[in-house]
Amino acid sequence: MQNQASAEPTEAAPVQKPIVPKSASEALRPEPGTPPPPPRRRSRHARSQIVVFANFLLSLLVLAVVGASVLFYFGKLQFDAAGPSPAASTFLVKRGSGIVEIADGLERRGLISDARIFRYGVRAYGHEKDMKAGEYEVAAHASMRDIMETLRSGKSIMHSLTIPEGLTVQQIFDRIAANEVLAGDMPDTLPPEGSMFADTLRFTRGTMRQEIVTKLQAEQKKLVDEVWAKRNPDLPLKNVNEFVTLASIVEKETGVASERPHVASVFVNRLRKGMRLQSDPTIIYGLFGGKGKPADRPIYRSDIDKPTPYNTYIINGLPPTPVANPGRAALEAVANPLQTDDLYFVADGTGGHVFAATLKEHNDNVRRWRSIEQQKKEEAAKAAVQGGTDGEAEPGQGQPGQ
Repeated sequence: MQNQASAEPTEAAPVQKPIVPKSASEALRPEPGTPPPPPRRRSRHARSQIVVFANFLLSLLVLAVVGASVLFYFGKLQFDAAGPSPAASTFLVKRGSGIVEIADGLERRGLISDARIFRYGVRAYGHEKDMKAGEYEVAAHASMRDIMETLRSGKSIMHSLTIPEGLTVQQIFDRIAANEVLAGDMPDTLPPEGSMFADTLRFTRGTMRQEIVTKLQAEQKKLVDEVWAKRNPDLPLKNVNEFVTLASIVEKETGVASERPHVASVFVNRLRKGMRLQSDPTIIYGLFGGKGKPADRPIYRSDIDKPTPYNTYIINGLPPTPVANPGRAALEAVANPLQTDDLYFVADGTGGHVFAATLKEHNDNVRRWRSIEQQKKEEAAKAAVQGGTDGEAEPGQGQPGQ
């Protein structure tokens, strides 16, 4: 029995495969057919934190939008509301001013209630860079929107300064310097006499004085060149300086525009004949320069006899420079003077002059003028200068310049 039992076949032991060594990378590589590990699921707690944070951000965004809308609404109401100023006023936007400076200035002047709202409003409408320099009139209770539209319109208040014909450069400078609407310093040196334009200037508050001077010089040069180009080619004038010089004398001799071509013809005829011009304005300029003669100061006989580079009773031909700044009418009169034989003129007592071709006729005119002056008992008769010899016109009374 034991033998039978022992003879029963036994289950064979599994065969051990030999162990083959692997590299580190091969050992880490998954066996073929091995399914990937299942993904790790976020915890419920982690998912709830993300949702809460997203809700928080969304709430902030909604609140920001609502807040901005409310601010915009109330800001627009204030931007369009009536302003605090009870009366009309003016406001100056300086050149180069930015929106911050403009807004702060309006608030300081009491023209707007809040500079920040004005700045934001202007920026919201896209007009931050559209504000134009100038002085503007702001109506009583003008809204910020009204003020914005006014400042970007460029329709600023215009001021004026009249420069009449016949002033000297010094006198023009004095007028420009005395104008309180203008800004800045005057140039350090005076331009040449006769080089400034006579005009009524229009400008905004704060315009620089140098700009006005430059403009007057440029306009005068343009005018002189234009008229000089159309001159009579037979004029006894060598250059533009002589042209402007004679025009300045004509300008000072008469304020009657229609007479200027006739006055110019007298001086042109004298130059052609080699006669001295004998013009009182040249005496005055030689004595007083650009400042001019005091209004109550007559011309004395001693003034006529006093030699200066400008005294055309003493010198031959024209003085070295103009004696004033001539206007267009005087320039055109010299460029194309009336064709006459006249060599003399004298005041006729009515603001004009009478002209003569001969000395005898001229002296008769002088006597009539004296009689008129005496009859009117005007002070000018007392200031009349006596004298005259050697066939010349009586100085101060019968010369062409009276």
